[in-house]
Amino acid sequence: MTEKDFIPKTYNNFIESGSFTWSSPSNIALVKYWGKKENQISENPSISFTLNDCKTTTKLSFSKRENTDSFSFEVFLDEEKKDDFKPKIETFFKRVEVYLPFLKDYHFKIETSNTFPHSSGIASSASGMSALASCLMSLERSLSEVEITDKYFTQKASFLARLGSGSACRSLEGDLVVWGKHKEIDGSSDLFGTKYPYEVHTNFKNYQDTILLVDKGEKQVSSTVGHNLMHGHPFANERFKQAHQNISSLMKILKLGDLDAFIKIVESEALTLHAMMMTSMPYFILMKPNTLEIINKIWAYREKTDSKICFTLDAGANVHVLYPENECEQVCEFIKNELVAYCQNGHYISDRIGFGAKLL
Repeated sequence: MTEKDFIPKTYNNFIESGSFTWSSPSNIALVKYWGKKENQISENPSISFTLNDCKTTTKLSFSKRENTDSFSFEVFLDEEKKDDFKPKIETFFKRVEVYLPFLKDYHFKIETSNTFPHSSGIASSASGMSALASCLMSLERSLSEVEITDKYFTQKASFLARLGSGSACRSLEGDLVVWGKHKEIDGSSDLFGTKYPYEVHTNFKNYQDTILLVDKGEKQVSSTVGHNLMHGHPFANERFKQAHQNISSLMKILKLGDLDAFIKIVESEALTLHAMMMTSMPYFILMKPNTLEIINKIWAYREKTDSKICFTLDAGANVHVLYPENECEQVCEFIKNELVAYCQNGHYISDRIGFGAKLL
């Protein structure tokens, strides 16, 4: 598919007003992407677990308007008006207007809430943009006289979400989603996320993710700036090749249920992501001392107990602790007894893998 496949012909149905509500989860990449080309295209493919409980619920209300020269919308988070969110939504609307030509015909009220605190250090852009994109697709489906299939709906919602926040395209489905063209994965695309199409061993079903909130503050370097620093990075091309190779390796691991090999790929990917930040120019460090304390504690626990616990990191200080469902009781005890002490105000979130966005 190309971008042109997402440009609609004409809308024949008339709708004066209404609303749609969607919930969409966050996701955590196992093989990371870092570095973007133009139009929010990633430099390398990535694969992620969709989360279940860390999600955004968005209600999009719309009413027809006379003046169609500009976008008209207001944004609320937890019932509080948030004008500081407007520039990001405005940028998003400008990027997607060619694919959603009705955007200037309506005034929109966007009411959003997260199941996790906005300042918790969990990226809400993936869940937020995928929920908003789903609401907009529901409106397009209502306006369109041509039938929009569920497959096309999900692909276009993912495509639109990507134009708001790259990783948002991986939140529409689950439990494993690939974004970026990979030669061994049929249907993989740079334009949208696709549900991982191959066999996955029962070892990886209902995998658990406990998110340790080490630092809830604003990151000193935004992800957008970080991605741009991959242009001209001395190790960039090798990193992009490595990501392709790691996905090939992970495909075999997922089929065979090899948890030890899974741990090596996932932890190596997390550390490589941060190594790229530390070796860019300008360089920066997003891990905190407590991030490293947690990693060392996990390694020691794994050595002592032969647990299949492991960690991964996003572009920040927080630690995602991943472990199979059958270890839930023991690992949760370990987290409470030894790791929570390193979390800001003792805060952490217990989650597990989930299956994507839902119309409410």
